[in-house]
Amino acid sequence: MTADRRRPDHRSDRRGERHTVRPGELRHVVTHLITPLLMCIGMGFAYLGAFADPSPHHLPVAVVGTGTHAQVLAQTLNDKAHGELEARTVPDRPAAVDLLKKQEIFGAYLAGGNGSTGQKANGGATTAGRATVTPELLVATAGSDTSATVVQKVFTPLAAQQGAPLKVTDVVPTAKDDPTGQGIFFLLVALSIGSYASVAVIGGAGAVLAMRIRAALAIGTSFVVGIIGTLFAGPVFHLVDHGLAGLWGMAWLYSAGILLIGTGLHTFLKRWTTLGVMALFVMLNFTSSGGIFRPEMQNGFFASLHSFWNGAGFVEGTRSHVYFDGEGLAGHVWTLVAWLFAGLLMVGVAALTEKRRRTAEAEAVANAGAVAAAALAATVPERGAGHAAGQVSERPVSQAGVGAEEEMEEAVGV
Repeated sequence: MTADRRRPDHRSDRRGERHTVRPGELRHVVTHLITPLLMCIGMGFAYLGAFADPSPHHLPVAVVGTGTHAQVLAQTLNDKAHGELEARTVPDRPAAVDLLKKQEIFGAYLAGGNGSTGQKANGGATTAGRATVTPELLVATAGSDTSATVVQKVFTPLAAQQGAPLKVTDVVPTAKDDPTGQGIFFLLVALSIGSYASVAVIGGAGAVLAMRIRAALAIGTSFVVGIIGTLFAGPVFHLVDHGLAGLWGMAWLYSAGILLIGTGLHTFLKRWTTLGVMALFVMLNFTSSGGIFRPEMQNGFFASLHSFWNGAGFVEGTRSHVYFDGEGLAGHVWTLVAWLFAGLLMVGVAALTEKRRRTAEAEAVANAGAVAAAALAATVPERGAGHAAGQVSERPVSQAGVGAEEEMEEAVGV
């Protein structure tokens, strides 16, 4: 019984040895914690910088009418807005609707319903001909629900001064199942995650494959991601009720650009690739896409990115295709095509870099083997030299294999 009781002491000692942390292991873990901490910092700066304090910057609006009253009202809005609005006059309602459908303005105010003949009367009330007509605001929520809300807040007090409620008319409404119009933005999120997450697999697990095969996998994956996104937008959630073929085409262009750029970047960034693609296609991409706030509601940095970033190309291209009869669609499609060409260029540069690396490594191994064989031949018998040279030549290959496997596991893990 006494001997039996003493046996667990040896197991206890072994457990203590297992829990001993070596400095190299701890340093390895701490090094890997740098990536999520950098993600935290980057996401904080990007999202809070873009979304925390939205305010209009030169938001274009219009006052309908050709008379003095319309001109004075537009000028008064500009003077009081201090750069937040850019008010102009348009001659009539059809002209205002046309500008809204071209997304050149985001609200058009009809003072009393007829700005061309309306005149100021007692206490700010407006008369038009023989009777006072309800003031009306024209908006296009499909372009941006948040911008339409801001415009409504601007013109509601003007209608109140006339002693009448403001009538709001949506000339380009969103789909029935996407009342805020932000479903397109969340579709962008789904496409982006499917694309940049696939980069870790193709770049890490597929690192042993030739670059042309990895590029083919990237293009094939983008086809699948585009199909999934189209199914979400159409039959699953009914965000889009027409033009699904065009939507798929833009989704494929968008996804292919991300996958090719990420696959090419992996040659240079290795395990930092995930952080790199998140910076490009999440931190800077979602915030500048215009899916939540249009550039007129953001600061200059994100507003400038909106003009050429691929997420903005997809969001604005989809809006144009689905809601605005293709107005400005060509420019947004060319933005996506440019990012696709950037991805092809990145893959080409990566392929050339890998080829030069393989050539240099082969030469280095050959030179090292020759030097080792010559040195051993001078100090040991021929038979032993051959055996030792074989061991030397095998060692770099073994170490290289271990390093490649560890890098692949790190990339897929992140």
